[in-house]
Amino acid sequence: MQVRQTAIEGLVELIPRVFEDERGFFFESYNKPLFASLGLPMEFVQDNQSFSVKGVLRGLHMQNEPFAQGKLVRVITGQVLDVAVDLRPDSPTFGQYETFLLDARLSNMAYIPQGFAHGFVALEDSVFSYKCTNIYNKAAESGIRWDDPDLNINWGVSDPIISDKDQELKLLREVFPQAVV
Repeated sequence: MQVRQTAIEGLVELIPRVFEDERGFFFESYNKPLFASLGLPMEFVQDNQSFSVKGVLRGLHMQNEPFAQGKLVRVITGQVLDVAVDLRPDSPTFGQYETFLLDARLSNMAYIPQGFAHGFVALEDSVFSYKCTNIYNKAAESGIRWDDPDLNINWGVSDPIISDKDQELKLLREVFPQAVV
């Protein structure tokens, strides 16, 4: 498995070796010794899966302590632009983000550490899968608006389909008034 380190500590892209032949393909999506060698979590406690039609934008979501979640994300079918925003208050990269083009044909994945807001936009009809290091807790739910002007994320789509709930998320400066981006 190839590992692409990003400029943000703890945030990595994993590109598995895919074995294909006339019958189909096989790849390893998790390897405990490899994750341990990278300092990534080795225990996941919840798996989630969603389907989104082309143009759906979900995010930017996160869980607050003590239910903060690390996530190993990938698409099973389709293609998404995945976004992770560093919201760790003491991080030198606070407020910075990284994008990943997750593509079922590549089987690539991203590991999003705890303390990050996460979202994606479906560039095709897509089945999105993520493994979480902590369980979901409604009371710990939080997030940042997808179109926050301080983040200025280029989602690569015009007129995305967004839930009312995501439209009501706060801006970064409302959630972290002390932070300078």
